[in-house]
Amino acid sequence: MASFQTEVFRRLVRDHMAPPPVVVAADTSASETVARMVEARASAAVVVDPQGVPVGILTEQDVTRRIACRRLGDNPVDRFMSAPVLTVRAEDPLYKAIGFMRRRRLRHMPVVDETGRPVGMLALHEALALAAAPLVEDIDRLTHEDSFAGLRQVKAAQVQVAKRLLADHVPAPEIQALISDINNDLYRRVLRLILARMREEGWGEPPCPFCCIVMGSGGRGESFLLPDQDNGFIVADYPDERHSAVDAWFIALAERMVAALDELGFPRCRGGVMAVNPLWRKTLSQWRAQVGLWMRRLHEMMLQMCDIFFDFRPVFGELGLARELRSYVTAGAAANRPFLYQMFELQADHRAAIGLFGRFMTERDDPAHRGHINLKYGGTLPLAEAMRLLALRHRVSETGTLARLARLVELGVIAPADANELQEAYAFLTALELGQQIRDFEAGVRPSHFVDPALLGDRELRRLRETFALINAFRARVRADLTGRLLG
Repeated sequence: MASFQTEVFRRLVRDHMAPPPVVVAADTSASETVARMVEARASAAVVVDPQGVPVGILTEQDVTRRIACRRLGDNPVDRFMSAPVLTVRAEDPLYKAIGFMRRRRLRHMPVVDETGRPVGMLALHEALALAAAPLVEDIDRLTHEDSFAGLRQVKAAQVQVAKRLLADHVPAPEIQALISDINNDLYRRVLRLILARMREEGWGEPPCPFCCIVMGSGGRGESFLLPDQDNGFIVADYPDERHSAVDAWFIALAERMVAALDELGFPRCRGGVMAVNPLWRKTLSQWRAQVGLWMRRLHEMMLQMCDIFFDFRPVFGELGLARELRSYVTAGAAANRPFLYQMFELQADHRAAIGLFGRFMTERDDPAHRGHINLKYGGTLPLAEAMRLLALRHRVSETGTLARLARLVELGVIAPADANELQEAYAFLTALELGQQIRDFEAGVRPSHFVDPALLGDRELRRLRETFALINAFRARVRADLTGRLLG
């Protein structure tokens, strides 16, 4: 069981906010506001506009410094409140809120829902009670201020945090989700910095709404320590006559983004799966047309493009564009049985790394890893690919391997007992892989997906064989399902 002291990385703000705060309109008198705070034993009151959105906050310190020595009369509270007010969303990770409040020296911060209306109050001292002293330093590094130098520290801090969590027996898939969240947050922060710089350079605002997406392991929320860049842009439709100017603007943004991410430690994708490539930078209509073509032609290259693309996840911008495209992809794939079958056939040799008589299939070509097992291409990826196809077959829109598995159980496609075995298999493989990457990093070696079987104990080797056999059996089941559906 994971230690209580690392729970700070696994909790959301809503798990630790106080009940809804005292909320008053801006024209409420200061005396009435203070009276309501006293009655509710609240240390702060949130001041809202007519739409219910916070515009200020009145804290105990405001009362002491600004009100105590003055006659209140009927003066409205907005004369004494602190404004503007900074807020945090209920669904935000708790560690991010702690880091933000520490940097801004905030004792309280209103918590808002998706509409921007207050639903609670977060007190820094109560949130910090969840984190051991060493973790506070990790939190500060992970939530460093928005500058490119600061973001480099955020990227570097991931390894230490992953090591702490793995040593604390936090399930590896949860650590992957945290790493993915940090990486996706870095995308957002990089894009905000670049957009501000482009405004200063005279480029102005984006010529139309857009959404930045990540693909591959980042899209599934299954990143390890050094994922490369797999990104793209979905741009809102615009008139054809504006194409030259609009696309030039997004080329400039993509070039800056890719270069900045590379400097932060996200290597450029060797296959060119980046927004600088027009294949991965399109309007919503162009994306729909392109994906539709990929799924109709059933050409090997086009199937490979689908394999890269289908796990996309939005990280910045107009998220509705990604939702529309996801709906199109999910419906289109489910309705195209030959496409799903051909996708499986393309990946038919992507089997778990075990052969006849339980012998491991090890690396032969790479001298640095000869005799080692590739846990990604011989383990987690064959499972993720098969789960994706089965999920698409049943119109499941989730992108994570375990999220897809959970949804397939809900739909009755996979039995709970089988799902538990697959979930445990995935967690075992990712723990081995993450542990090896941490050891590689500390040894000054570029983290890879290889593990030396000679360094594993008998129990781990036995479980690894069982895990690989389970994955191959699951793939065989998926193939039979797709083939049967196709022929029937």
